[in-house]
Amino acid sequence: MGRSSVVSPIGNSGGGGDDSSMEYGLVTRGPVGAYKMRWSGGALACMVNAEVSSVLAVMRRNARWAGRYMAGDDQLEHPLIRSLKGLRRRVFGWQREAQWQSINPALYLVPFLDVIRSDETGAQITGVALAAVYKILTLEVFDINTAHVDVAMHSIVDAVTSCRFEVTDPASEEFVLMKILQVLLACMKSVAGALLSNRDVCTVVNTCFRVVHQAGSKGELLQRTARHTMHELVRAIFSHLSSLKLDDNVTGNGSSRMSEPEGNETATEKGIPISGYTAGEGLTAKRPPQPVTRDGNSEKEGTADYKGAMTTDQPIAIEPYGVPCMVDIFNFLCSLLNVGDPLGPGQSFLASDEDVPHFALMLINSSIELGGESFGRHPKLLALVQDELFRNLMQMGLSENPLVLSLVCGIVLNLYHNLRESIKLQLEAFFSFVVIRLAQGRSGASYQQQEVAMEALVDFCRQSTFMPEMYANFDCDITLSNTFEDLGNLLTKSAFPVNCPLSAMHVLALEGLLAVIHSMANRVDSAAPGVLPGTPLGVMVAENQEYVPFWTLKCENYKDPLCWVEFVQHQKYIKRRLMIGADHFNRDPKKGLEFLQGIRLLPEKLDPQSVACFFRYTTGLDKNLLGDFLGDPDDFCLHVLEEFARTFDFSEMGIDAALRVFLESFRLPGEAQKISRVLEAFAERYYQQSRGILASKDTVYILSYAVIMLNTDQHNPQVRKKMTEDDFIKNLRNINNGQDLPRVMLSDLYHAIVRNEIRISYDNGIGVAEMTHSRWVDLMRRSRSTTPYITCDSRVLLDHDMFAIISGPSIAAISVVFDHAEDEEVLRACIDGFLAVAKISAVHRLEDVLDDLVVSLCKFTTLLNPTASAEEPVVAFGDDTKARMAAVTVFSIANKFGDFIRTGWRNILDCILRLHKLGLLPARVASDATEDADN
Repeated sequence: MGRSSVVSPIGNSGGGGDDSSMEYGLVTRGPVGAYKMRWSGGALACMVNAEVSSVLAVMRRNARWAGRYMAGDDQLEHPLIRSLKGLRRRVFGWQREAQWQSINPALYLVPFLDVIRSDETGAQITGVALAAVYKILTLEVFDINTAHVDVAMHSIVDAVTSCRFEVTDPASEEFVLMKILQVLLACMKSVAGALLSNRDVCTVVNTCFRVVHQAGSKGELLQRTARHTMHELVRAIFSHLSSLKLDDNVTGNGSSRMSEPEGNETATEKGIPISGYTAGEGLTAKRPPQPVTRDGNSEKEGTADYKGAMTTDQPIAIEPYGVPCMVDIFNFLCSLLNVGDPLGPGQSFLASDEDVPHFALMLINSSIELGGESFGRHPKLLALVQDELFRNLMQMGLSENPLVLSLVCGIVLNLYHNLRESIKLQLEAFFSFVVIRLAQGRSGASYQQQEVAMEALVDFCRQSTFMPEMYANFDCDITLSNTFEDLGNLLTKSAFPVNCPLSAMHVLALEGLLAVIHSMANRVDSAAPGVLPGTPLGVMVAENQEYVPFWTLKCENYKDPLCWVEFVQHQKYIKRRLMIGADHFNRDPKKGLEFLQGIRLLPEKLDPQSVACFFRYTTGLDKNLLGDFLGDPDDFCLHVLEEFARTFDFSEMGIDAALRVFLESFRLPGEAQKISRVLEAFAERYYQQSRGILASKDTVYILSYAVIMLNTDQHNPQVRKKMTEDDFIKNLRNINNGQDLPRVMLSDLYHAIVRNEIRISYDNGIGVAEMTHSRWVDLMRRSRSTTPYITCDSRVLLDHDMFAIISGPSIAAISVVFDHAEDEEVLRACIDGFLAVAKISAVHRLEDVLDDLVVSLCKFTTLLNPTASAEEPVVAFGDDTKARMAAVTVFSIANKFGDFIRTGWRNILDCILRLHKLGLLPARVASDATEDADN
């Protein structure tokens, strides 16, 4: 099957048939791997007849089928044998090819499918019948235009997923399981596979996953085949996504609403839900499902059952599968990332080193690779990517397994390419909480984790638009982190060898830094002559600008670069001044507010709303000071607290989730009266937006206070006697205007706090400790109203401002690596980096940067170093490869960009004079210089 065109014997399934009915024909591979050829009606009849012979031959080997029925029996032959012989009698009546297209495929499929379903047949017989169906599928005896082909495809899936057979030995069982996988994959890859229903597709995936599940205790070949089949199934299903229409959200069985697992059950415990029902008997990641015998008992009687949930009743028309099954399958795969230790110590869910999350990550990556941008056109799939998938990726990204981390980073890179306009805040969180954290070696990250995180960052840096988009979307947004600046600092610092020799990690970081610089240089080359960005950020002057509430500024058109470039530059200008104001506030709140008034970021006469918005939207504020300010009894502070609470949107949020989000923005003060004032403001805002049974804001206040006390009671190790559920509910009697709140509501609230502590990381803007539940809830709510993701192209738009930020550290990092490196390839990379820096500096008129570069390179020439004798410098210069490379680079820069060099000319001339003194200048250059001096 691996060859594109072979001459193969047609008519023998390889399952024990008679070679006498063999016919030869030219066979080729179709677009999905199936065999493809033109058949005559007679050839098709011979092929089906040969398969019937194969099955009957194997059945006759068994004593049960070889004997004859007694004369008194109503039937002389078993129904299975009679059905197969009946097919043999009919098949030669279909001699014309057109007849095969018009007849119902069930007429020649049902005899084989009955053998597969029967619990009286052994593994060998079942395997031959499966091989016959596989051959019919792969040779495309019927296609999408054949009559009743949709019913036939459903019948195949139903029969194979309901396969029952007697288990005589492990080898025969594995043989049948492999045949099952083979047929199911052929169903999905065949041309007629597009007509399968959503239910059928979920049944196929469920059955395959169950085989993967059970393969852990069986042979290595079955394990690898099962995993490979699962991958191919996912690829086949999601490659179909791009051809679906946007409104393909409803199946013939009803709406596409997903059935969520109840309680703490995961999808592996419930199976794949589809349109309100569950396909398959349910999968469990903790214990392999036990095979069921024909009378419903366990495998003791020797009959294995891999039965799906499909019934034999089949509607006349079946709607082809589409988005609903893909939503449920993708949700199922995402839920697998929550599985911890599947079986316990010493046991493995999958073979080798693949655990459940790792296997799920590979399947998810395949689905995204095949689905691509089409995920963004279907809201339910996109919602899963934005929330379920990314939340799990944030957790899996901190795995100690470098292979898992590598897969996570690969998935995010795919998502960046295909869906970055829809995952703006998720990308910022991933780089802040995973990539930067691990690459810096924080929180006990191992060297392997650092290396994988750095490799992932370098891969992102190789995307020419990545850094400009990070700068435009995050660094120029007053509410978000400086992702571009953080990543640039990470690369430059990681490239510095500090008290150690140059290592692979240093070179890797340098590679990422050079990728960013070369991207900027390439954009300079591709820019039209004289076409450069408008007013650089450093030239922007707004001293005479009147006060405008900075949180209300909006861009009129994010599609027009002329509009959004100016807007983001102004936002960056405001953000820098806000950061300065935050620093002043952290040292002295009163003077900090006065400073902000002086630079017109707050009005001359302070009002509570402007101060509240400064607190809400400015990063880097000391959350301890913020909590004390908001809890202060002063009238102005109380009004600020009210306005601060109004900036939150608690609609459609539970009270515990709302509290998590609210308390994430500041540290709750320790004084009881301040806590009370803060919770009163929260209660009023939550009551305004809540819909339900809460009768008043007093009810919300009491309930909020009780939640905080419960959180302390359950998660403080000093509290030995923990509050029970009954105690918690008893303490909240009659708080709802004299009535009790529903017990179910209070019970859910109690268990939510017990399972998930209200645990908040107060970093005061200095790095991020971890992604807490409250932060994720807040991120998802903010993602609904955040500004659009700005996409960049090859135009020079923000490179001046970006390069002004990273130029100094970049020159220093490249210089240090150049100084420590001995490898010629690394030295050449550094020289190319120096030349790219010079080009960017000259084009963007950054004379100071160019001068610094020239001074740094002149030091490497060793020509300016004083020596004792005249011969030693000549010998040293000739033997020093770095010195000669630096000298050539300096003079190349002087020739190309001399008009933009200022103070650096002094160093260049000193080098020239030194070369002249040492007699190393060419005679023509020396004579020209002498003549110019005389003149």
